Amino acid sequence: MALLDNISTSSDLKKLSIKELSILAEELREKILQTITNNGGHLSANLGVVELTLAIHYVFDLPNDKLIFDVGHQCYVHKLLSNRSDKFDTIRTGGGLSGFPDKDESEFDPFTTGHAGNSIASALGLCAARDALNEDYTVINVVGDASIVNGLNLEAMSANNNKPKKLVVILNDNGMSISKNVNGLYKYIAASTTKKGYEKSKRALRKFLGRHLSKVVISIRNFIKRVFSKTTFFELFGFKYIGVVDGNDIKQTIKFLQKIKNSSGRAVLLHVKTTKGKGHDESEEHADEYHGVGKNLSHGTNGNACVLGKELNAHIEKENRITVITAGMKTGTGLSIVEKEHPQNFVDVGIAEEYAVTLAAGMATGGLKPVVAIYSTFMQRAYDQIVHDVCMQNLPVVFCLDRAGFVGEDGKTHQGLFDLSYLSHIPNMHVLAPNNEEEVKDALDYALSLNCPVAIRYPKSNGLSQEDCKALIKDEPWVTLKDGDRVTIIAVGGKMKELALSVANDVDGVKVVSARVVKPLCERVLDGISSPLIITLEENVVTGGFGSMVASYYAKTNDNKKIICLGAPDKFIAHDSIDSQLKANGLDKENIITLLAQADTN
Repeated sequence: MALLDNISTSSDLKKLSIKELSILAEELREKILQTITNNGGHLSANLGVVELTLAIHYVFDLPNDKLIFDVGHQCYVHKLLSNRSDKFDTIRTGGGLSGFPDKDESEFDPFTTGHAGNSIASALGLCAARDALNEDYTVINVVGDASIVNGLNLEAMSANNNKPKKLVVILNDNGMSISKNVNGLYKYIAASTTKKGYEKSKRALRKFLGRHLSKVVISIRNFIKRVFSKTTFFELFGFKYIGVVDGNDIKQTIKFLQKIKNSSGRAVLLHVKTTKGKGHDESEEHADEYHGVGKNLSHGTNGNACVLGKELNAHIEKENRITVITAGMKTGTGLSIVEKEHPQNFVDVGIAEEYAVTLAAGMATGGLKPVVAIYSTFMQRAYDQIVHDVCMQNLPVVFCLDRAGFVGEDGKTHQGLFDLSYLSHIPNMHVLAPNNEEEVKDALDYALSLNCPVAIRYPKSNGLSQEDCKALIKDEPWVTLKDGDRVTIIAVGGKMKELALSVANDVDGVKVVSARVVKPLCERVLDGISSPLIITLEENVVTGGFGSMVASYYAKTNDNKKIICLGAPDKFIAHDSIDSQLKANGLDKENIITLLAQADTN
């Protein structure tokens, strides 16, 4: 019988020997690999933290002690060890386990995480609550080398150098974010923790004086540490720095964690080195490609992203002022090809979306033409910079928002369902919603020709390209694809356009309009609609979205039309297949036909 079969919670681990834990580590890797092969999910990050997560569960008393993961996509081992192993096969499926820590799912998840940078602040908040309520537990925070230099984490570390006791921040250093870590501060930390002079001098001192060091000798040792190492960077923030530890060596990691647990001293930052993708050759060699995979470990092409990268290269050939910026997502956004062919026109700022946007604003002020490519869900993090630094100054920055709309199995932390709302209400902003890859090209051409802020939003596509009309977006922002006078369906985005056409094929008198520009509204088309009923379709929250804008327009014109706005409701959408998410939220043919039948009877 496998060891994993007898493990429900971390308390079961404490009965095992170190040798058995090593065997269990390989069983966990096999379980994760098998499950991700069936369901898809985050592979390389989870394979890299198997021993580290085992050690945390082995040493600390979870869930009394609180474990917070930064980003959270590396939580699969944690879920297997926290009374969820019997449900692990359901991960990322409808009604099953989330692929991220979720406080509504388990008491072992004290804080829901899906975006980078929030872990140290939330950990400090937990410590503050614990101390104020006279409770007793340790807060453990696992943060990656890319996440720790995110602005919010740096703010949390530097706000106060008087850190609480029983706080353990574990820096999981694998040299990667999703792609290779390029952050300058990370390079500084990495270089400082591998200085040979410090380690050599420390060993020589210990050998010469033995292990019984007096206070004077300890002072000398600390002086040598300051001279030969820059790790006092963390000391300035109020942490006792310990490192570097091999996080894939379970015996060594347990040893250090036990020492930390048994110490009553100040907050600790434990620096561990791990190998992303460990135990799976392809994941180790290509950790970025195997960061997130589909079923059967597929990591297929995102058609819209590929189009964006190729088109940007073509534009750069013609206009060298174009500079492309991403935030640690060059592969996912299709920009690896830009870095390869035009490295001087490419900037990866790491997980720092706010910086990416304001950097672009500065570039635009200086005469460059910046294009910022970031996922819709991550662009939310830079909302204030879009408002204050770009739109208020009416700067020609182009935002390319990948993964817009429902995102399926990644769930509520990653849904791209808010961008139409949070972008359309900002003055000077134009918002484009191309239907397919051909229109992504057209939208980019159009955006670069405008002298104002422009956002282009599109979903992850399957590489299929189609053309509905030959009219350019600049000439025909809204296109009538089918005529009818009974009801008009105005659709935003390719899936909604196809949905509208499928309804029109089954129901007489349905007019279908494809709104390829969300802002500004095409008032010419709106004024020309004669049908008394209008249905708007969008992969966005209804609140403040495209449908709300259409309804507001008719309210101002006193046109007595009935408007039905269909989109995501006022709630966070859980993980499931995209088709299931659409149907559950009324964005399916059967529901629309039912609505039309009800309208006929009223």
